[in-house]
Amino acid sequence: MWVLVLQPAVMLPLKEKDKPIVQKLLSAGCCARCILRFCCTRVQAAYRQPQQETLKELLAFISNTENSKSQDPAASESTGDNKSQDAAVSESTGDNKSQDAAVSESTGDNKSHDAAVSESTGDNKSHDAAVSEAAEDPPSKRAKLEPNETKAGSEEEEEDAAAKSRVCVVCLGILQEFCDITQAVKHSCWLHVKKEVRDKGLVLDKDDIIPLKEAFKWVVQGLVSKGLGGVAVVTKGGLDVGVEFTHEATDADCHFLASVCPDCFKPAKNKQSVFTRMAVVKALEKISEANFLKHSPCPPTQTSSCCSLQGVQCLHVSLFIAGRYNKFCRSLPQTPWVIDGERRMESSVEELIAASVLSSFRAEGFNFSSSGREDVDVRTLGNGRPFAMELLNPHRTRLSRAEMKQLQETINESSDKIRVRDLQIVSRDAMSRMKEGEEEKTKSYTALVWTRKPIQRDDIIFIGDIKELTLDQKTPLRVLHRRALAVRQRVVHSMNARFLDPHHFHLELKTQAGTYIKEFVHGDFGRTKPNLCELLQTDTDILELDVEGRGVSSIVTLMTHRCFFLSHLRTLDS
Repeated sequence: MWVLVLQPAVMLPLKEKDKPIVQKLLSAGCCARCILRFCCTRVQAAYRQPQQETLKELLAFISNTENSKSQDPAASESTGDNKSQDAAVSESTGDNKSQDAAVSESTGDNKSHDAAVSESTGDNKSHDAAVSEAAEDPPSKRAKLEPNETKAGSEEEEEDAAAKSRVCVVCLGILQEFCDITQAVKHSCWLHVKKEVRDKGLVLDKDDIIPLKEAFKWVVQGLVSKGLGGVAVVTKGGLDVGVEFTHEATDADCHFLASVCPDCFKPAKNKQSVFTRMAVVKALEKISEANFLKHSPCPPTQTSSCCSLQGVQCLHVSLFIAGRYNKFCRSLPQTPWVIDGERRMESSVEELIAASVLSSFRAEGFNFSSSGREDVDVRTLGNGRPFAMELLNPHRTRLSRAEMKQLQETINESSDKIRVRDLQIVSRDAMSRMKEGEEEKTKSYTALVWTRKPIQRDDIIFIGDIKELTLDQKTPLRVLHRRALAVRQRVVHSMNARFLDPHHFHLELKTQAGTYIKEFVHGDFGRTKPNLCELLQTDTDILELDVEGRGVSSIVTLMTHRCFFLSHLRTLDS
């Protein structure tokens, strides 16, 4: 009786080209799930199965090639020493003495089957003998392979045990014990794999590697679903779960980047350390492979400790609202005005708006953004300035149209310094869309101008004839502490002057967004050219400035924004 023994199939979606990568990463000390990430495996079930199972499949995956290579010489040797069963059967058939023929002859001549087989044996090697000889062959082969198999099995068990006990050099235990990673370690392992891939003539891009965060989510989603009794976990729901880890042993691994790429690590007001994730990523994009390998080991050094869990935070995803505001006060900044730790004004536009909004949505915080900003002594009139607010961890996420209208009225009644309109819930994209085309937008201003030299009505008539005047504006002295020194070209599309008295007139302007109006009027010590002082040939200064309105250079863009906001208004009652 023949018994066919089947080995369990490898379920991982890996290909032949992945074998050198798997071998390289195993020897470097990567865990099974990180190996799947570097092999660009996107099958979530592969990450959710127990890591020991995945490791066994990986070892079986790379051992298939090694076993086939070791068995090929043995098979060749066996063929040279003995005749195979097929050869024996073929030889017997060649003499017209096959088993079927023998049985037929035995029936015709009243000879038994045994006699036929005996006669066949007398002339040549019988089929039974051939089978017997072939059957005796495998045990001898097994005897030769048994020591090697035993040795290989013990080595595999030792390697398996070692792989289970060591901490992954890439994820530092996150995908083993749910801990964290450093970007420099990931980059080091990527260079380690990249060299192997390049030597094999394969193509693998760094962006193809599955991010650790994604693999972690795939694993945890399965655990959460199981813990909730099989409830499906929605990947894009309203709940954000943040998990924070630290690993003190590798905290300093990326510090060498600060000396190699110092421009990537600049202190920020709200950051405790310059080694932020974005700063490290930016530095790794700039540093050359050769320079990186001088400062960091490749593959990464094996670590003996896992990351430490700092905490788990559950938050609702951010909610975004948008609208327009008018500002009627000349002593109100857009955002809190703090200089050297001292607050200069008692309130701000964003605070007056946020107070009622936070209360209505029961949010824990907010981020305020607007399309441009006005100075503290500048009023914003006309249709108002577009703004958007990101509400952090809101406990209420929907308001009816009536409730939204009531919220808008509450804001307007809270202060006579501001007024809001078109208040609505929008998507996250509205934050970026609000900033689109800033350079192409136009603004309308009204300024009260003073002149040192007395003027007549006819002295300012020529101003209305000036069209599309291009200005070269060096960064104004008043904002040089927060803006880079540069010369920016801006366009004054049109102007109109209205005479008031020998030393005052109203100046109406339509300009490109981003034009420094005050500097155009007084010249900023010659840093803006041309300027109104040069045009009137006398010293001028600006006493009052109002933003009258905002426009866009294309009616199509205007309609696009109008349709965008109307589509969100329709969702308020849903």
